[in-house]
Amino acid sequence: MSVKLQESVYDFLWIWKSSVSCLILMITRQVQIKSVLNIAKQQLQLHGVKTFYSNHAHQLLDQNPHPTKDARQLFDQNPHPTVLSINHSILNLLHQNLPLQALGWFKKQLQLGFIGNVDEATIAIALKACCGDPIPGCQIHGFAITSGFISYITVSNSLMNMYSKSGQLSKALCIFESLNNPDTVSWNTLLSGLQNSENVVNFALRMHVSAVPYDAVTYTTLLAYCSAHEEFFFGMQLHALVIKFGLDGEVYVGNALITMYSRWGRLVEGRRVFDGMPIRDSVSWNAMLSGYTQEGNYGLEASLTFIEMVTAGMKLDHVSFTSAVSACGHERNLDLGRQIHGLSIKLGYGTHLSVCNVLISTYSKCEVVEDAKLVFERMNDRNVVSWTTIISIDEENAVSLFYKMRLEEVYPNDVTFVGLIFAITNGYMAEEGQMFHGLCIKTSFLSESNVCNSLITMYAKFKSMKNSMKVFEELDYREIISFNALISGYAQNGMSQEALRTFLLAVLESKPNDYTFGSVLSAIGGAEDISLKHGQRCHSYITKLGLNTNPIVSGALLDMYAKRGSISESERVFYETPQRTLFAWTTIISAYARHGDYESVMTWFNKMETEGVKPDSITFLSVLTACGRKGMIDMGHHLFNSMIREYQIRPSEEHFSCMVDMLGRAGQLKEAEELVGQIPGVAGFSVLQSLLGACRMYGDVKMGERVAGALMEKEPMESGSYVLMSNLYAEKGEWEKVAKLRKGMREKGVKKEIGFSWVDVGDIDDSFSLHGFSSGDEFHPQSEQIHKMAEFLGLDIKLLRKEKTKSLCNITLWSSSM
Repeated sequence: MSVKLQESVYDFLWIWKSSVSCLILMITRQVQIKSVLNIAKQQLQLHGVKTFYSNHAHQLLDQNPHPTKDARQLFDQNPHPTVLSINHSILNLLHQNLPLQALGWFKKQLQLGFIGNVDEATIAIALKACCGDPIPGCQIHGFAITSGFISYITVSNSLMNMYSKSGQLSKALCIFESLNNPDTVSWNTLLSGLQNSENVVNFALRMHVSAVPYDAVTYTTLLAYCSAHEEFFFGMQLHALVIKFGLDGEVYVGNALITMYSRWGRLVEGRRVFDGMPIRDSVSWNAMLSGYTQEGNYGLEASLTFIEMVTAGMKLDHVSFTSAVSACGHERNLDLGRQIHGLSIKLGYGTHLSVCNVLISTYSKCEVVEDAKLVFERMNDRNVVSWTTIISIDEENAVSLFYKMRLEEVYPNDVTFVGLIFAITNGYMAEEGQMFHGLCIKTSFLSESNVCNSLITMYAKFKSMKNSMKVFEELDYREIISFNALISGYAQNGMSQEALRTFLLAVLESKPNDYTFGSVLSAIGGAEDISLKHGQRCHSYITKLGLNTNPIVSGALLDMYAKRGSISESERVFYETPQRTLFAWTTIISAYARHGDYESVMTWFNKMETEGVKPDSITFLSVLTACGRKGMIDMGHHLFNSMIREYQIRPSEEHFSCMVDMLGRAGQLKEAEELVGQIPGVAGFSVLQSLLGACRMYGDVKMGERVAGALMEKEPMESGSYVLMSNLYAEKGEWEKVAKLRKGMREKGVKKEIGFSWVDVGDIDDSFSLHGFSSGDEFHPQSEQIHKMAEFLGLDIKLLRKEKTKSLCNITLWSSSM
């Protein structure tokens, strides 16, 4: 005997056993009503028909023996109810969402002996009242077998539906296989039960092979499965069959098709289905609206569809308002969002939970935070989404809002902690960060990768990479986002070699994405001690993965080559970039400015303006730097004024520093000092240092002393100010002041930073770093050979110079003799 057959036999025996009491009632069907009642009472006592109903349902019935007042009145008026009246009473209770009372009513008819007034429809309705509860369902199944009602297809279909809802698909399938002539409803019932199973497609094909015609319910069920499981080609075939058999006019089928295409991001096809529907209900409009909103790039289309929906006089519900308001958020359309908000209040949805949640998010995106807070405060009910959204918006009060949320007994989720940690990170609240890290451990939220990634970023921002690494190492599964957070943290903290090592580990464990390359290229670009060859190898890998056209990656490549002095490679990357963003233009201009190439800077700046790309503050900073180094004071003044007047960019401390440096290099120290006095607030360190450098260049001791005093007061441990002033005194021959200044440095513990240079001498696989050296050091193991080689090269240069001088003299003598 096969396993399936054994299971079927066991199921049958179990159901048969549970229906003993019902069997006794069936035997007495032909007896008079009075006799039936007596026998029924005796048998109920003998066999405990009270077990007919599940424990929880029985308790409720004991508390309320009369399901509803209407049902009691109906029974009193009709002491011998008919099948229709019984069915009507049970259905009435179901419509009132009282399934337990409906089952109680059905039970009462059997207890009172009105067995002759129970038909197949009664059984089907009673099974519907089970709501997927297998305990009363199995007992009704037993009664259906003993009473012979199991032969009715409606009863079998209802039983399959009950077992499917209770998750007992094997029993539903057993009933289906026992049917001689299953109808379309039978197939659809089992198909609905299999919706979350991989056997749906096979069962649908079996239905088709069995020549059972698909109806609207079949298509709706299958299309819903295709939407959830990305069965694209099968869904397309179903659509073709829908058109072939003329079911494309069915509203439910059309709605299922719109939902399916929307889930796949095929909004053009979804709209085509929508436009072709002869009749559209609210679900059709909402499906189209939701599709546009979920895709994110169709905010305008969603807004227009909502306006069409209102114009068409369709009934709006919370789904309509949620989608429409969300679309306004995507488009940053504050005016329309406020109008829809007003309409939602007018139609009674102003305090609806999901509508208010989306309104808070939309007002936040439109940078109207006070309105978002007002919506939140006026909400009657708030769930975790409401609290999480307001915590993410109001970063300043995020911690106190979290405590309020807990007081209202709303339990946070992983997104709540992500928003909270983000607010703590931006507020540099290190103590609170450690406290909530502990709470995450206590509440087991460290198992959520997004929470751990947020903690890695938080500790990196607090310059505690040791803690970031600890969180990273404790991860059960390290995804690429976790690697990105750690690489970015190392890059931001100037730990370029660690960033590169983490990147190489990430390549071994997962597939890097654009953010991975953006972070590691930033680390390589900002590091003097890492070979450019590592950046070139990353470039090759990027090309292999096809990410070289990605705006983030191409921008990072361009920036890396520019910072490392390879301008030709920067240009090549720039020309290969399909989307030349403001960042790309600024990077290439900054590269030339860093190398003092004024002509190229201005050429690229003019190209940028011709292309219609609006420069930002960083672009102007690079251009002003180039003007200063070239001594182009008039052009510098023109660009500085243009930045303020034409582009409405407020000059920062760095812009003033560039202008002061420009005037100082040209010897206009008085004008430079006057400009420093015009800076709003107190002049910053970089501005004063530029002015001090100019004083040293032109030997203005008095102004230098004033500026140096201000600098030393701001940054007493910064050696640059002391060194510049010391050099100024030395050039003027004021050696006593030089000695006094150096003595002061020693007493304060100020140390001059040693200048380092790096040289790439090895293969890329030998070492991560270049060899760093300073003047006169002997740390390299081959320092003796290096010094001998340097001496040899020096002698060789001198020899070449003598030979060149001698040849020039010979040419001069020969010319004179001519």
